[in-house]
Amino acid sequence: MASNSEIALKKTRNNLLISIGSRIQKLRENKGFSQVDLAARMLGKFDTTNISRIESGRTNPTIFTLYRIANALEVSIKELMEFEALE
Repeated sequence: MASNSEIALKKTRNNLLISIGSRIQKLRENKGFSQVDLAARMLGKFDTTNISRIESGRTNPTIFTLYRIANALEVSIKELMEFEALE
C-alpha cells in the first residue's frame, strides 16, 4: 500500500506533466502550428503521437526532448517552463 507521501508525490508528478503539456500546447497554438507542424520543425525524427502524449501529460519528456520542442517553437526552455504554480 502506498504511503501518503508517495501518493502526494505521484499527484505532483502528474500535475507537473499536465502543466508542461498544456504550456507546450498553448505555445504551439499561439504560433499557429499543428502537432504535425511542430514535429516537422523538431531536430531529428519525432512522431506526432509523441507530441499528443506530451501535451496531454501522458508521458514524461526528457530534457533533450524539451530542448527540441523549445527550439522548434523558437522559445527558450525557460519560457517553455513558465506555467502556473502547482498546488
